[in-house]
Amino acid sequence: MDAAQVDAYLRRLGAADTPVPPTGEGLRALHLRHLRTVPFENLSVHLGEEIVLDDKHLVDKLVAARRGGFCYELNGAFGALLSALGFEVALLAARVYGEAGRLGVPYDHLALRVRTQDGGDWLADVGFGAHSHYPLALADRGDQFDPGGVFRIAESAPDAAGAGGGAVEQAGGGGDLDVLRDGARQYRLELRPRVLGNFVTGAWWHSTSPRSHFLQSLVCSRVTEDGGRITLSGRRLTVTDADGGRETRELEGDEEVLSVYRERFGMELDRVPEVRDRDGDG
Repeated sequence: MDAAQVDAYLRRLGAADTPVPPTGEGLRALHLRHLRTVPFENLSVHLGEEIVLDDKHLVDKLVAARRGGFCYELNGAFGALLSALGFEVALLAARVYGEAGRLGVPYDHLALRVRTQDGGDWLADVGFGAHSHYPLALADRGDQFDPGGVFRIAESAPDAAGAGGGAVEQAGGGGDLDVLRDGARQYRLELRPRVLGNFVTGAWWHSTSPRSHFLQSLVCSRVTEDGGRITLSGRRLTVTDADGGRETRELEGDEEVLSVYRERFGMELDRVPEVRDRDGDG
């Protein structure tokens, strides 16, 4: 990522006029800004747009087109920005816990290990939807209190079921870590560094498989300035505040939907995305 791209990305985050040192505080500030300004969204899947995992395409989508994305795109681009700013970044693969504690497919999720010049070692994740607002201390095995909940990073146990509905997988050990939010396991993290190309198959699966939850619904969501969250799921707009208050309403007509994408998420769309019929797709 060159200097012009870095400057444009920082402007997208509202951080162009603020020095960003490669420290823990610098990472915390960028992490929260990213969650507030770049939405978690799966609209490309329903607009027929290809998910391309390379740094230039990801930055163009998030910065030039002012869109969001899902984990591979958001954390992929954020990792490139952090590297350009002097942070030491490794891409990590994870498998998300689903129903009955079953783990998802390999390369189900992309998260970031970020080491800072002041000695910090952090788990950064701006691509998991409702998650921690700030990076988590990777070596801390106690409760970590965050506006997004109480988080814990724990050594994984060999008791998780495998992906899909097959046989139970003895996946614990080997240095894997489980990330928990409010006592519930969110995903299992592998500490071996990966490259962006390793996640192409996972992105393809989530974009094409009828079993992928991304194909079954629409979502566009970001953290609000007051620490709450605004989410547009299809035509249902939900706004929560930091204290848990919630307002939900159904939007009327395509113009109102496009207006919410534009005014609340900063995204100019030429048509309303709709969940497409994928019957028969593999």
